[in-house]
Amino acid sequence: MNPITHYLVGWVALERRVESARDKALVCLAGLAPDLDGLGILVDAYTRFSDLPETSYYQDYHRMLGHGLPAAVAFAIAAAAMARSRMRVAVFAFVAVHLHFLCDLLGSRGSTPEDLWPIHYLEPVSGALVVTWPWQWPLVSWQNMLISIALLAVTFKRATEQGYSPLHGIHTTADLTLVAVLRKWRSQLNARFRTSR
Repeated sequence: MNPITHYLVGWVALERRVESARDKALVCLAGLAPDLDGLGILVDAYTRFSDLPETSYYQDYHRMLGHGLPAAVAFAIAAAAMARSRMRVAVFAFVAVHLHFLCDLLGSRGSTPEDLWPIHYLEPVSGALVVTWPWQWPLVSWQNMLISIALLAVTFKRATEQGYSPLHGIHTTADLTLVAVLRKWRSQLNARFRTSR
């Protein structure tokens, strides 16, 4: 799934479990952190278009370094170290990372049914436990699109009710602006609905 969807999965599932805006953001960012092991794609792109020997860091390390239990523990500890409620953030950051794994396991295969993308759960310590799901749907699929739309709907509804959005712990002005716009749209929709009845 895409990074925005991964963030929203963490937000919808876990943001109510921690109190401060900073801690909410840390938990949700932990849910994005596994994909840091995919940043090798930038080096690969650079070497492909330069005179340097071509690399394959993305293929070699994505889903290997950040998508396992050792990384989940490391991301939870890192999030807790920056948190106000350290133990609570550690627990829910660990859960957020595992939600990322679950999403990837469900919906991130390649373009053919044989191109399954497994989770190497004990990497980089051990290659002993590789988890696959044979019904994994493609990364670019209607299922992932539907999940993203549903998460956005829940997120926008909560933002208008609670007065804060997923931007809450990241950028205060952007959060306030988004909530104001969403409340205005909701008010306009409610007014149209009332007049059409």
